[in-house]
Amino acid sequence: MGTMWDMLKPALLMVLVQIVFSACNILYKLAIFDGMSTIVIAAYRLAFAAITTIPLALVFERKRPQMTWRVFYLSLLSGLFAGTLFQNLFYGALVLASATLVSAIYNLIPTITFVLAVSFGLEKLNWGAPTGKAKVTGTILGLVGALVLVFYKGVEFDIWPFKINLLDPEDKQIGHVTDTTSELLGVLCVVISCFCFSIWLIIQAKISEVYPCPQSSIALMSVIGTIQCVILGFIVERDLNQWKLGWDIRLLTVAFSGIGASGLMILAMAWVVQTKGPLYASAFNPLLLFIVAIVASMVLDEKLNLGSLLGGVLIVCGLYAVLWGKGRETQKKKIAQAPSEIIGDLEATTPLLSS
Repeated sequence: MGTMWDMLKPALLMVLVQIVFSACNILYKLAIFDGMSTIVIAAYRLAFAAITTIPLALVFERKRPQMTWRVFYLSLLSGLFAGTLFQNLFYGALVLASATLVSAIYNLIPTITFVLAVSFGLEKLNWGAPTGKAKVTGTILGLVGALVLVFYKGVEFDIWPFKINLLDPEDKQIGHVTDTTSELLGVLCVVISCFCFSIWLIIQAKISEVYPCPQSSIALMSVIGTIQCVILGFIVERDLNQWKLGWDIRLLTVAFSGIGASGLMILAMAWVVQTKGPLYASAFNPLLLFIVAIVASMVLDEKLNLGSLLGGVLIVCGLYAVLWGKGRETQKKKIAQAPSEIIGDLEATTPLLSS
């Protein structure tokens, strides 16, 4: 029984992570529709994340390298790209486009990261190898899928015999945005946010080389991001009523996303990555799109159509092609660097998508 649980635990944790992240996307949409400012959501989420991750870092990472100016500078950039810019652009996209569309394009992050890594010379294209062809093909599939999502709708599907529309324009402060121009602007926002997140991944890789303490790094990023968002927030949003939290959807959104997603789920993901590798953890990302699409079609009155289905499939196929190519390259590097006596062990423990 213990062995079966050990095998299932990483998968169950990653499913839970995607469920929590999906719930966050739905809650963001509800809080924004309730009239909550996106900059206020970002500031409070990062604040709750900092409150959660600081104790975790103190408990699990008691021995840390000395803080240097380089680490602090990289942390400032980390807070800017993953905190201030990513959060506000992502929430802005949710104002302008559907949660399903935003969640689908979010899967482009590995593809965009690959493109940036090649552009900055951090990754080799390696077109002559099957792995290089897979990554390039995956990148193209992801871009085509995003274009299909945006420009092609097709036949609509109604999968629910009844619906609970929580976005009632008569009871809320803002209307439900559905026009094409706003949707295109929302797509632009989420694509730029993906670029910001990809840049953060590259920055985080640099930080980990000199400061290999992920919880402490995330805690520092959350603190810096909170300060940046609060300063920006009081410049952009001077209405103090926007900053008040009651026992409502606004408090639930920022507390759940900050404590649950940015705190506890990040810790769970770190454990899975350490146990099974980053490729295994990335394999569960498309589950977020599936959950959000199903739930949003029921409670947010979002339409499922042929274009969203085809575009989502293309993006997911592109994601797995990029992950497969990267996974095979990582496996070959490990085998080349490993002593001959442990090559068999490495081949036996290849991540799921590398086979």
